[in-house]
Amino acid sequence: MKGIRISPSKISGRAAPPPSKSVAHRAVICAALAGGGSISGVIRSDDMRATLGSVEAIGVKAVVEGEKVIIEKSAIIPPEHPIIDCIESGSTLRFLIPVFAALGMECTFIGRGRLPQRPLGVYAGCLPEHGVSLSNMDGLPLTISGRLQAGRYELPGDVSSQFISGLMFALPLCDGDSDIILTTPIESASYIDLTIDALYNAGIIIQKVNNGWHILGGQTYRPYEYEIEGDWSQAAFLLAMGGVGGEITLDGVNLQSLQGDIIILDILRQFGAEVQTSEHGVKCRRGDLQGVKIDASQIPDLVPILATLGALAEGETIISGASRLRLKESDRLEAVSHCLKLLGGHIEQTEDGLRINGVNRLFGGVTLPSFNDHRIAMSMAVAALGCDNPIIIEDAECVAKSWPDFFNIYNKCGGVADVVRNR
Repeated sequence: MKGIRISPSKISGRAAPPPSKSVAHRAVICAALAGGGSISGVIRSDDMRATLGSVEAIGVKAVVEGEKVIIEKSAIIPPEHPIIDCIESGSTLRFLIPVFAALGMECTFIGRGRLPQRPLGVYAGCLPEHGVSLSNMDGLPLTISGRLQAGRYELPGDVSSQFISGLMFALPLCDGDSDIILTTPIESASYIDLTIDALYNAGIIIQKVNNGWHILGGQTYRPYEYEIEGDWSQAAFLLAMGGVGGEITLDGVNLQSLQGDIIILDILRQFGAEVQTSEHGVKCRRGDLQGVKIDASQIPDLVPILATLGALAEGETIISGASRLRLKESDRLEAVSHCLKLLGGHIEQTEDGLRINGVNRLFGGVTLPSFNDHRIAMSMAVAALGCDNPIIIEDAECVAKSWPDFFNIYNKCGGVADVVRNR
């Protein structure tokens, strides 16, 4: 296993985030259900390998040509009971359980890391009463059988939006009409918007109604050519590099994106970073950072990097609405708190978030665990820019889950990150 030694440095340069993983997952699934289509802008991260490999159980194959994926019918008949390896991708798992159920497939889902322990309780509560048998109500491995039936699906909106998206992919394939009704206010609403947009491009119509959506049954997916825009979740790390360590210009993003994490632009301005947008890109320059209050219920993926910014911002930063982060690739509230404390930060966990008293500089000079979590590793690489001494991030190859090229980009922008062997 490899670590990364990062020395304090000044950031200056231009960079682009990878294509959006969230958008690409959705496009691949739509193309697979259409039996064809192309997706331009797919990086070979571990999460995308999971989805590309899993959809082949439908009877399609994914032909990869650089960052372009062509989905086409396969001449190979898939096994009667396929094993679906989701690796560590929660999106792959939660999107495809109802999809394969709607197709009447009996299959077994497996995963690695913390994925087998991540909750599936929403499906355990609604799928059995709609024709689907589940072998395991607590996690993986999970075998499903039966065929998903149309009907009324009531589920909470304050758990992962991936459950709602999974049903949206699946229910148009059922014979009758269905309704998804939310019993609590929705969180991560922008991810639902991304799903509805991908479905619309594939010819699938989702109708908004009070407290949910009405979905016509018997719809047919059509092939489509998808162009995947830049990932605002990953762009946040690049922009924070400028906000903490100097200046950076961001290319390759859509300023009209439906991705909720585009709000990083506004949050960085609230912190006091200088953010400018133009036709030439987005420029972020370090300013006098001040603490802010953030409701993270709609932007959970940003919490690790927002906590890092808060640790280097004068005054108090309070992050709330983030209790779901305890069920990610790591307990992200515990992980980011642990790492920032080791660096000399002042941070404590609350019931649903973090309370941070920022400092001008962090000490550094320590070895940090990555918790095998890509967002923790990348956040600590940004934190290193505000340290007085070098740090080492253990098992930093975990960034391959979403962005294998992260540390190369980091160095091209003035960072100093060198591979070392873990102790």
